[in-house]
Amino acid sequence: MTDLVYTDPAKRHDFLLLFDVTDGNPNGDPDAGNMPRIDPETGQGLVTDVCLKRKVRNYVQLSKETEAGYGIFIQERGILNRKIEDAFKQLEIDLQETPSSPADGGKRREKGKSQGSETERGRDFLCQTNYDIRMFGAVLMTGPNAGQVRGPMQLTFARSISPIVALDITITRMAVATEKEAEAQGGDNRTMGRKALLPYGLYVAKGFFSPSFARQTGVTSEDLTLFWKSLENMWDFDRSASRGMMACRGLYVFSHQDGLGNAPAHKLFQRFEARLKGGVDAPRRYEDYVVAINDHELPEGITLTKLVGDD
Repeated sequence: MTDLVYTDPAKRHDFLLLFDVTDGNPNGDPDAGNMPRIDPETGQGLVTDVCLKRKVRNYVQLSKETEAGYGIFIQERGILNRKIEDAFKQLEIDLQETPSSPADGGKRREKGKSQGSETERGRDFLCQTNYDIRMFGAVLMTGPNAGQVRGPMQLTFARSISPIVALDITITRMAVATEKEAEAQGGDNRTMGRKALLPYGLYVAKGFFSPSFARQTGVTSEDLTLFWKSLENMWDFDRSASRGMMACRGLYVFSHQDGLGNAPAHKLFQRFEARLKGGVDAPRRYEDYVVAINDHELPEGITLTKLVGDD
């Protein structure tokens, strides 16, 4: 048992992540010319859970590098079937006779062993060696069949507190790519482009940790500690010209006394409030908001930890 309740994988945790962006695009929509994602009915900005998990993966990969047990399954330009095959090879399971994925008809099977036992061995090994599979889950049946993992850590889309104003800015480059372009411009050598951003947005995402699924994937207190640390610090390792200035502004963890939980998550989240200060019509900074979380008279069995946020 750990002394820090919010790092105990045997307990249920519900949390709120608050972050902001200034003069940047936190999550472009490829179906809308890479403009910031937006709810068309309310005008609120959106950031997908996949985007947030990508940042966590990148932070873990940077901070742990080649440390055993902290591999990242979903990587840029990664080939997932090759990673699944490598896992089976390390377990010394013959790929020619192991159970295949359902798409291949499931015809191969190692002699003398059941399909289920080899699938479980592959799944357990991949959980042990890959942090993101342990935490977020994965589909491991696209090649050699290692089954499917339901991750204990889940995130919602982040939604901005206020409606956002998405801007599409024209930019220029004082150079061209080819001689043909230079000749067509008579030596002016100017290239036009577009850049999408929003002046300011304060976003909140909700998250949930299930201890029952954590037992199945082997999550440890060290894994949870690393996750909270990544949410706080990952923004500083994900800088780009398009994202502007992004930062974690709040991280609030409601920890339950046991695995089943002591209060509904939505009621705990209602204790959080973020609203514009009086007289502010167009927010441009974090200080334009009143942000508070009610930690008085918490339900029995609930502990609130403010890992990031104003006292």
